[in-house]
Amino acid sequence: MPAITYVSVDGTKRTVDVPVGTSVMRGAVFNDIDGIVAQCGGNAQCATCHVYVDESSRDRTEPARPDEDDMLGFTAAPRRPGSRLSCQLTVTDAMDGLIVHLPERQY
Repeated sequence: MPAITYVSVDGTKRTVDVPVGTSVMRGAVFNDIDGIVAQCGGNAQCATCHVYVDESSRDRTEPARPDEDDMLGFTAAPRRPGSRLSCQLTVTDAMDGLIVHLPERQY
């Protein structure tokens, strides 16, 4: 299983194994990682699963689709390079070692 590292605002890192085909959001929720609210349950409708994909990991993800890109305009924390909705990041073997940073707030 690919290992995904979630980095909290205070710099605490937690690495968990997430099954291929699962979203980065669900990986956080299933492993009780604070900082991802996932209010809409992974439907790209609320932007409460916003993460910042680490610069070293961006080449491991597919580009955001237009609907995700639009929803990123509604995040509570500022949009930055690497901003993604973690519900739209479906884990693949190529994502092993992915690092995502959690924003200071989701709503």
